[in-house]
Amino acid sequence: MAVRSDLLGTAQPAFESWPAGSGSSVEELDVRSFLGSLMEENSTAERCYRSHSRSSVLQGLPFGGVPTVLAINVVLWLFLLLIFSCLRKAAWDYGRLALLMENDSLTSLFYGEQSEKEKTPSESSPSDSETKDMTFFCPYSSHRDEEIRSKCGIDAITYLSFQRHIILLMMVVCLLSLSIILPVNLSGNLLGDSPQNFGRTTVVNVPAQNAFLWLHSIFALLYFVITVLCMAHHSSRLEYREDEKVARTLMITSVPREISDPGLITKHLHEAYPSCTVTDIRICFDVQKLMKLDSERRKAMKGRLYFTTKAQKEGRIMIKTHPCAQIFCCDICGFEQVDAEQYYSELEEKLTDEFNAEKNRISMKRLGIAFVTFRDERMTAVIVKDYSRARCRHRPQQSSITTVVRSHQWGVSYAPAPNDIIWENLSVCGSRWWLRCVLLNIVLFFLLFFLTTPAIIVNTMDKFNVTRPVESLRNPVITQFFPTLLLWAFSILLPFIVYYSSFFEHHWTRSGENQVTMHKCFLLLVFMVIILPSLGLSSLDLFFRWLFDIHFLDETDVKFQCVFLPDNGAFFVNYVITSSLIGTVMELLRIPALLVYSVRLCFAKSKAERIHVKRSQAYEFQFGLEYAWTMCIFSVSMTYSITCPIIVPFGLLYLVLKHMVDRYNIYYAYLPTKLSQRIHSAAISQVVVAPILCMFWLLFFSVLRLGPVQPITLFTFITLLCCIAFSCFGFCLKKLRPDRSTSYQVSDKSSILMICRSMVHMVVKL
Repeated sequence: MAVRSDLLGTAQPAFESWPAGSGSSVEELDVRSFLGSLMEENSTAERCYRSHSRSSVLQGLPFGGVPTVLAINVVLWLFLLLIFSCLRKAAWDYGRLALLMENDSLTSLFYGEQSEKEKTPSESSPSDSETKDMTFFCPYSSHRDEEIRSKCGIDAITYLSFQRHIILLMMVVCLLSLSIILPVNLSGNLLGDSPQNFGRTTVVNVPAQNAFLWLHSIFALLYFVITVLCMAHHSSRLEYREDEKVARTLMITSVPREISDPGLITKHLHEAYPSCTVTDIRICFDVQKLMKLDSERRKAMKGRLYFTTKAQKEGRIMIKTHPCAQIFCCDICGFEQVDAEQYYSELEEKLTDEFNAEKNRISMKRLGIAFVTFRDERMTAVIVKDYSRARCRHRPQQSSITTVVRSHQWGVSYAPAPNDIIWENLSVCGSRWWLRCVLLNIVLFFLLFFLTTPAIIVNTMDKFNVTRPVESLRNPVITQFFPTLLLWAFSILLPFIVYYSSFFEHHWTRSGENQVTMHKCFLLLVFMVIILPSLGLSSLDLFFRWLFDIHFLDETDVKFQCVFLPDNGAFFVNYVITSSLIGTVMELLRIPALLVYSVRLCFAKSKAERIHVKRSQAYEFQFGLEYAWTMCIFSVSMTYSITCPIIVPFGLLYLVLKHMVDRYNIYYAYLPTKLSQRIHSAAISQVVVAPILCMFWLLFFSVLRLGPVQPITLFTFITLLCCIAFSCFGFCLKKLRPDRSTSYQVSDKSSILMICRSMVHMVVKL
């Protein structure tokens, strides 16, 4: 008999062609005969495993390899955590980059003492540094929510509160699954009494005639109810920010670019809406190049100030300006040295001239976007309501200059927060934005259409004998752990492709970019990690063929009996273990960011530029991507919480470690991020997918094991439909509510001044 493949034998049970007439129909599937013939050459399980027995890396271990994978992951987790501790102390303040962020306080940076917020970790007291090195394991004792809120903003607190609610929910599910569902599964006798048999812990071990199977369907409904109640509690605690409640600023798009006089827009609004009083109005310009020049100019200015101060104490300082001059092995090339103060002075003067020239040309680069501030928030509500009705073939109010300003083509909405807008992306608008978005998503779809799951990548590598050296070791420990690690690595890579597709779409707001990333990544992860591997399909190509091609099953003879093999679930347990330990500690290490950080330090021309690198390396926390990852592992754990209860403790472990890592990273490693409240509400809506998937899996199991007309199957089916209808109704009800503005109240005098500061990081009178 072929060697069992616990890993992919559960992840993708079978999509190979079998000899004709070798299997019975789904309705005639008899579990007892299936299990009785398990050790025979022509048994169903034999054929299920046979398709994977040729793999050069996938070899089975007792209990699905769970103890082996857990032990290896714990050892590697401790080792990687030790590496992080060393890097945090030795690698250029890496790990606390957010504390070195720029505050534009140049005088205090180079001449005076730094404030507490600006103090670098190297200047902190040794006792504080040593204490904070160990507070990663005790985040609640190191930084209270008030401190995180003060430094990182309300969005960080909302995200962490979401995680705490998910942890509490998973604790309840863990308690119920381990105390009730697991004993019920173990009470069956279909798979014998061997403690090494992982299948004894799954629903497969329960006989079809056992009345305890009703508990599984009832608990699936209970988990859905608990999830809805938990998310409702979290939703009620979402703070409606006081500065967003009164919205007096509107963002108007599709304004004719030839309009240079804001007075025309003001005149139209006064005539069309006599009760509305405009207090300020500004037209947006393309500031992408201006912002880049301003950043480079400030960098050169800081270098000049640094070496001017240092030259007063040490005299003339010479530096090598070649990018490779600071690399040790390239130092022997004899690069020319120049006076540091003179070099940065000339560079600053050159960049300042370019900046001023671009600023003079900026008035010719209108974007067709205007920000209008009104005296009262009720005035903005009237205009937004009028333009929202325009979508239903209703023409908005007109004036004597309607044809000039083309007000019927305007798009009117509440203005986002100035620090939520990605100002350099505003230049990509209209047909250019839609063309870019469509092309990027077409390329993304075709890429993921054939490479949806990590399993297909592993199988492709296997065909070229890439993993043959692993087989030659003939070590079951390595052959069990290596595929799990490989699958986890590829499951990390594919969502990042989705993330960068959203990044290059050039969304106008960070909230929009994060929300699109969250939806796209979560959808991919659900298909990639849960649905397709569980159905034995390796890509969306096979999924759509199975879904729509009526001859697909006849031609390929896919046997869905293999979905619920005795070891079903071991793959997902091993995957969650790897994500919990290695996955979370790798998020702590942030290897890609560390490599970029190291390269930037190596190519810095002087010590002043190295200071700039340290103060500009931290990035904003990607809430969309992190929301998607958290909900993915939560969905995996919830989906298999009844059919395979062993997975739930490891899902809880992931959520706890993920919360600790994110809490640390948000405070120390990432910059504060200001987002709209919509992304947090959207995350709440996606959580209900997990218990619905759990019900769907139970329904799938009931149809295969009991038949489609059995009472348990019908109960599960009706319950699933009711839960889906309830979720859709709640989603539609939320959409039909009156739109409360998430804009920020902007005062009469500072409305556009704040926008201009955000655009060019200084007051620019345009």
